[in-house]
Amino acid sequence: MKFNSFADLISQVKGKSNRVVVPGANNKEALQAIKMADDNGLISHGILIGPINAVKAMVKEAGLPEGKFEFIDCEDVPTMCKLAVDQILAGKGDFLIKGLVDTKYYMKAILNKEAHLVPEGALLSHFVLFSTPKYKKPFAVTDSAVVIAPTLEQKAKIVQNAVDTMHKLGLAEPKVAVVCPVEKVNEKIPSTVDAAALAQMNAEGKISGCVVEGPYDFYISMSAQRAAEKGISGKKVAGDADILVLPDLDAANPLYKALAFFGQDMEAAAVLVGPKIPVILPSRADDPKVKLNAIALCSYLKDQK
Repeated sequence: MKFNSFADLISQVKGKSNRVVVPGANNKEALQAIKMADDNGLISHGILIGPINAVKAMVKEAGLPEGKFEFIDCEDVPTMCKLAVDQILAGKGDFLIKGLVDTKYYMKAILNKEAHLVPEGALLSHFVLFSTPKYKKPFAVTDSAVVIAPTLEQKAKIVQNAVDTMHKLGLAEPKVAVVCPVEKVNEKIPSTVDAAALAQMNAEGKISGCVVEGPYDFYISMSAQRAAEKGISGKKVAGDADILVLPDLDAANPLYKALAFFGQDMEAAAVLVGPKIPVILPSRADDPKVKLNAIALCSYLKDQK
């Protein structure tokens, strides 16, 4: 990977020209993140969509230079999301930042076939990149926000989305751990059956550019010592995972939020992967630093092919 921490990533993208579009810009955390990004030289222009009086008041409170932004007055959340996508399609923005809007309306605007932001046959998924001194390298968790109960076919696409994103970040062969409650296939635990199937699909070349192993529990995925204690050795992914694939939203979303909330010195960036442009998709309650990291990550990704 071409950076070891978010501080390193921010320093690499500092000074890049990023035009951000924010539906539901009447959101303090989003504007605080944009202020932090602007302070780091990451913002050249922005389009802020929402109730104009509330948005301007929050812009002032955040200390943002009002002259750097264009304001679009809108009270209706679905319309805000559509207008945001329209700005991207008109070439007025580089990527989207989710403000005070419901994810379902945000996603609906992105998925609109007339927008042509999603390649045919693609599946959009959530990708959270984490960095912590307690682990030797950045790692990702997926899918934490989009696909509720993925089928095996959808899980394969989720894995490939995450792998393709890691490739853009400079990792040639990401190590993918399919995380389950136990490390042995158990017909009564469907996630373990899917994990074994995903590993087999990787062995057959149906999931490419990576190494997929599982079922593994969280300990085996992240700690070589814990893996050895459980009798797992001689494997490429065990204790060295770059990507953690969770069984479903019920598992992935709580893990994402628990790591972000309780992890000491843990940093994160949450984005949507699969569309033709980078899209920031944090939890509404995420700390502004998570959104700053996501801005930096999108700034990097937008220039990668």
